[in-house]
Amino acid sequence: MKYNPIAVVVMAVLMAASSGAAHLMTPTVHLADKVGQPNLEAIFPKSFGDWVIDRNTPVILPAPDVQARLDKIYNQVLSRTYVNKRGERIMLSVAYGGDQSDGTRLHRPEVCYPAQGFQITSNRATDLQLPGKNLHIRQLTSKLDQRFEPITYWVIVGDEAVTSATQQKLAQLSYGVRGLIPDGMLMRVSSIDMDSERAFGIQSEFLQALALAVPPESHARIFGK
Repeated sequence: MKYNPIAVVVMAVLMAASSGAAHLMTPTVHLADKVGQPNLEAIFPKSFGDWVIDRNTPVILPAPDVQARLDKIYNQVLSRTYVNKRGERIMLSVAYGGDQSDGTRLHRPEVCYPAQGFQITSNRATDLQLPGKNLHIRQLTSKLDQRFEPITYWVIVGDEAVTSATQQKLAQLSYGVRGLIPDGMLMRVSSIDMDSERAFGIQSEFLQALALAVPPESHARIFGK
């Protein structure tokens, strides 16, 4: 092939321009610095509707090596077990991360649970009717030996609710083109129940009651705009 110095110069200029454009498009401002970080302990009430914190259920702390990995991704983690008058229990887990970049994105249960030895036996996207809005959620059933744990979850990126890795990435990019690094929150409820449809029904009742109890100014950060 004949050497063409003009073509080489043009290619070099295009590569430099592309590199410069990528640098200019790299977000540098954290959304959390503009709107502030949430206080999970204050946002989520200890009792609401028919639900109160179950003081008889101990909180199981993660192993130190697992905790170290969590600390790199999450700024706050809230774990509680609630019980109602019928004795039904719901485990609530909320994880907040102020930096939803590629290396620090929230980990969805489809990834976390198998890493702990669970088998995901079903996975579906569906909708949850909340007061005044329809929330897109994902419902999983998981199994570890004789433990059956149905899970309802969604992820908030900025103020947008997402239920898949693709949606999570697109939401991140939508903030990125505005020069913003979004924060994010993983909302997960689960229960120990071999009857997954019954469990999902109770979880829905729990979330509907929670939506009424969360302060209005925090709704978008918990349930999306």
